[in-house]
Amino acid sequence: MSDKIRCSWPGDDPLYVAYHDEEWGVPVYDSQQLFEKLILDGFQAGLSWITILRKKDSFLKAFDNFDPEKISRYDKDDIERLMKDKGIIRNRLKILSTIKNAHIYLIMETEKAGSFSDFIWSFTDGKILQNNWPNIDQVPAATAESEAMSNALKKKGFKFCGPTICYAFMQAVGIANDHDSKCFRQAELR
Repeated sequence: MSDKIRCSWPGDDPLYVAYHDEEWGVPVYDSQQLFEKLILDGFQAGLSWITILRKKDSFLKAFDNFDPEKISRYDKDDIERLMKDKGIIRNRLKILSTIKNAHIYLIMETEKAGSFSDFIWSFTDGKILQNNWPNIDQVPAATAESEAMSNALKKKGFKFCGPTICYAFMQAVGIANDHDSKCFRQAELR
């Protein structure tokens, strides 16, 4: 592990440090990758992110690499298969919401208004929110943008997308650069 100054939240867990250094806050524009990350953030509700990270490979396998087309066709047998899969979070409501969200995602991808990515990035007019928090204690749990995103997603029928989940999602996919002001990634992602 390097002696770079980074945000405090990953601690010294190698998986968490790698996620912080290589993935968190990197802008994502691919619609299916955004769908995957939103779903994983929904599964994280009430849990720590490291729990999801440790199960990510199992999630990818269990949910067909988060292919919305495949997920939208899941039936009772698939739901029961997922409920028995010890490699993922076995929460029936979250599993059912993933299937429903896949249906809505597919509808959104065919709308003339643009892609799912266009929709997600529209809450900041396609720009990255460049924040400069001295430490994690000053980062808000939600913002006006995450409130707007949450409301719009819910209006379309999405589940597990409250303002706090949406803000964590915005941070993860680089819509909001919330690396601490002294973190080496803050400057790299500007």
